[in-house]
Amino acid sequence: MKRIQMIFLFLAISLLLFPPESMAQKFDLKMMTGPMGGSWYPLGGAISDAVQKEIPGVTIAVMPGAGIANVEALEFDKCEIAFSNSSSAVDGLYGRPPFKKKMENMRQLANLYPQYFQMIVPADSKILSVADLKGKILTLDRKGNTGELLSQQVLQVYGFSYKDMAKVNHLSYSDSVSLMKDGHAECFLLGTTIPASSIIDLAADRKIRLLGLPDDKIKAMQKLNAGYLKRVIPKGTYPGVDYDVPGVGYFTHLIISAKLPDDLVYKITKTFAKNLPRLADVVKDMKGVTSKDLTMDIGIPFHPGAVKYYKEIGAL
Repeated sequence: MKRIQMIFLFLAISLLLFPPESMAQKFDLKMMTGPMGGSWYPLGGAISDAVQKEIPGVTIAVMPGAGIANVEALEFDKCEIAFSNSSSAVDGLYGRPPFKKKMENMRQLANLYPQYFQMIVPADSKILSVADLKGKILTLDRKGNTGELLSQQVLQVYGFSYKDMAKVNHLSYSDSVSLMKDGHAECFLLGTTIPASSIIDLAADRKIRLLGLPDDKIKAMQKLNAGYLKRVIPKGTYPGVDYDVPGVGYFTHLIISAKLPDDLVYKITKTFAKNLPRLADVVKDMKGVTSKDLTMDIGIPFHPGAVKYYKEIGAL
């Protein structure tokens, strides 16, 4: 009898010290990505698949979102992981507009790839610079997107606002392209990667031209947000655009809730880094991204769990 009791005691202690995978702690997480048709949504799906496959007990529901709205969603526990843009996240960290308070729950998980603010007009348009947009019909990102805030700020450094436009449409990329094709909008403004599939779609239907920003306006934008970087869209990026287009941009990155345990974030970071080649097959902008690139300091404090992994592999 004593022998049987000892066996049961040994089994009980073993289960406590070495729980089977089926007894692993459960985490049902939500990840906010970007609008349908952009790069964030499919990339989020690929990250979710990898994490769920490699970390027992973890599920990640992927939802559409937007750069600014995602930071707020993380702060108010509507999600645990999110995509954002460096310029918006830094604004959130310090509680600068459009945020109404400091976003204290946000931690950096990984830096990803650059994004570009782009302004497209028909090639035969008389709009030659942002200064010519006054009184015109614009189509741009929905509110809550970093690109929408950038649209406001670009107009601002030229002394304009939405009130000076004939009409401002806040639409999805596909709907904006439709408006441009039909001639119901005169300029399409968005912040995304290059080449953007929506702009290629538009260029396949009609000839386009891209508006650039001179250095003085780029510096004015950087005064509004030091996170804006000068970016040049190289000639040949889009059909018929045989000139470089200077402007501003920022970085896409992954943020994660400070409330998640270090061990879980360590495992998520490790899984993400291990799957970089596969993620590059899903979104080409991830091609060439290394573990060292993930650790670039963009002004957001890293989660301790991510720091542990990056230090372990010598990336930090």
